Amino acid sequence: MKTLYLTTIVVIIILFNNRGIQAQTKQTKLDQVELMKKFTGTWKEEIGKDTIVIGENIQFGTGLDCNIKVVANGKILDSAKQLYGYDKKSDKFIIAELIKSSPVIELCATWFTSANSGEMVLFQDISDPENAALKWKFEFRSPYMIV
Repeated sequence: MKTLYLTTIVVIIILFNNRGIQAQTKQTKLDQVELMKKFTGTWKEEIGKDTIVIGENIQFGTGLDCNIKVVANGKILDSAKQLYGYDKKSDKFIIAELIKSSPVIELCATWFTSANSGEMVLFQDISDPENAALKWKFEFRSPYMIV
C-alpha cells in the first residue's frame, strides 16, 4: 500500500511538472501593411549644411508611392522615385527605386521586426538576398522621428 501511495505521488508530481514544460506561445504575426503606413506623410532629413532630403510618401493600395528630393540652398540637386509593394509570400515589402542621376534601378526589401522597428536591405542581386550590398535597421522613436 505504501508503494502504491508513493508511486501515485510521484506520478502526480511528474504530471504537474510537465504542465509547466509547454511549447512556447506563438508570437502574434505583425501586420506589415498596417505598420508600413507609419511611413506615410512628408519626411525631412538634414544631411549636411543647408542640404536636406525631403520624402513624400503616399499610400498606394497595400504599398507606398514615394517621391524624394535632395535640396541644397533651395536648389534641387537630385530626385528619386520609389514604389513599395507588399509581397505576401515573403511577408516583406519590395522596393524599386529610380534615381534621376543614375542609370541603376535599386531593389530593396524592408519589413518590421516589431511594432516600432524593422530592417531594410539593398540588393546587388535580387536573386541573392544573403549577399545584400547594404543592410540597416530603423526605429520609430515617435510618430515624427525615425532613427
